[in-house]
Amino acid sequence: MGSLKDKLVARAIEEGFDLARVCRPWDVGHVPDRLAAFLGKAYHGQMGWLAERSHWRGDPHALWPEARSILMLGESYTPADDPTATLAQGDVGTVSVYARNRDYHDVLKKRLKRLARWLIAEAGGEVKVFVDTAPVPEKPLGQAAGLGWQGKHTNLVSRDLGSWFFIGSIFTTLELETDPAEIDHCGSCRACLDACPTDAFPAPYQLDARRCISYLTIEHKGPVDEELRARMGNRIYGCDDCLAACPWNKFAVAAREVKYHAREDLIAPKLAELAVLDDAGFRARFSGSPIKRIGRDRFVRNVLYAIGNSGDPALSDVAQGLCEDANETVADAARWAVLRLRHAANGMD
Repeated sequence: MGSLKDKLVARAIEEGFDLARVCRPWDVGHVPDRLAAFLGKAYHGQMGWLAERSHWRGDPHALWPEARSILMLGESYTPADDPTATLAQGDVGTVSVYARNRDYHDVLKKRLKRLARWLIAEAGGEVKVFVDTAPVPEKPLGQAAGLGWQGKHTNLVSRDLGSWFFIGSIFTTLELETDPAEIDHCGSCRACLDACPTDAFPAPYQLDARRCISYLTIEHKGPVDEELRARMGNRIYGCDDCLAACPWNKFAVAAREVKYHAREDLIAPKLAELAVLDDAGFRARFSGSPIKRIGRDRFVRNVLYAIGNSGDPALSDVAQGLCEDANETVADAARWAVLRLRHAANGMD
């Protein structure tokens, strides 16, 4: 008979997770200072919730003082094809790999809850499960548990899975054997930093979210700075450039969960079709998708920026038709797209 920890890890793999490691809630003592520095430079942009819950986000032990162990779990969502292949196709949009099918929050949380119920039945104790929507420093905890290390792009990198994996956690009052923390294996590589289209990394291991395309397309409300719009290309929801550039992806494993496999209509969706979605059409098309949470207006804004960057005069009429949209941010994006396409047609920058 193996230990509870051994049985728990084996059960996690059976449930569909690819990695399972354990740390203590107090193993991330460096987080408060790093978070304070991030917030002090206003790198969080409009994400006020990061500052509002910083006392919990900086200290998992404060979030739930009774917890004694944290099981950190990783699950692959590695794409089957090159996720950057559509970046050169002006008439289509590029959607971040994680958002090309079902919302991973729902899929992962169900799996976490099943594993947590098994743990309670097996050993008692209390548990809480978290998937990135709670004020939990998942990436530092992932490194403390040995899942991987925070690379120069600030995301977690694994020697077993590369950059393409989701993170979930189970806090428990049980005392579980811990795993050694992972060390940094980036070395002199700066592929992720050089790949960023908007220069969102002021320095290695630092991210200015205000320049990050994932932030701009998902979290940022209202118009995007015009200088950044031009750099967004056809990225209409998220950005994978820094993840895709990581050489550790040679160790990536295929996603076992079919709900992470890309929907055909989200691999290279036509900008002309997406731009004309009304609210009902948007909700119907993205039901069950993480894209749904940003709403029609913000999404169509992103699509119009992509149209403006396309250089495709055939899309001018689509943009023109939205210049008087009821949402002023959409209308502004449409007018910018029309003007930019006109300049492109005339050979102007």
